[in-house]
Amino acid sequence: MDTIEYRERSVFLPDADALVVADLHVGRASASDVAFPLGERRDLRDRLDARLAAFDPGTVVFAGDVLHRFGTVTERSRETVAELAGACRDAGSEPVFVRGNHDAALDRVRDGVRDVYVASEDPRVVVCHGHERPEIDADRYVIGHDHPAIAIEGRRRPCFLDAPDAHRGADVLMLPAFSRAAAGVEINDARGSDLQSPLLDRLDDARPIVYDGDAGKALAFPPLGEFRQLL
Repeated sequence: MDTIEYRERSVFLPDADALVVADLHVGRASASDVAFPLGERRDLRDRLDARLAAFDPGTVVFAGDVLHRFGTVTERSRETVAELAGACRDAGSEPVFVRGNHDAALDRVRDGVRDVYVASEDPRVVVCHGHERPEIDADRYVIGHDHPAIAIEGRRRPCFLDAPDAHRGADVLMLPAFSRAAAGVEINDARGSDLQSPLLDRLDDARPIVYDGDAGKALAFPPLGEFRQLL
């Protein structure tokens, strides 16, 4: 199966030369009075710039829920999305935008928005948001949508979920939200029915993966069916 390199709230797919981030929810901070010390746009831009510098990807895939508001887009949100796309182009990367369930207005902001993106053919890796079943078959689906998080020793951390043979015999990798303002589903005691994505309907076989920024590495835990006994 394809190689995956993890960073905080993002993954790099070397075989596809693609960086994937999901669930930016641009505009959420202003919609809900959530504030960051540097502001939403600066926070997203700084962390995207760090990933671009680390991987120098040929493509950056924004895997759905780029916007937070369902049917409208503010001028500020439009400018934020344009700045993030510009940061990709300035770094020599092609920005690709995939539609999520929040992105009814994304076509007003970006041209060429896709429902799915085929990142590589062998193995076939398909990036989609994960809110609905894609029509295209794959060896692995890379999705967002549910914003998974896990509580370990009293600390809540965003996490990835790596689930083998989870959808039509394909592996599913669910990413945490790239937005730090987006609440997530705590998976410690969750079952598949607690998730909204139809691509991941059982969790016992899914391995939580947490990126430890201090150690600079990803920590892969046992499948949830086993790991729950240790939490």
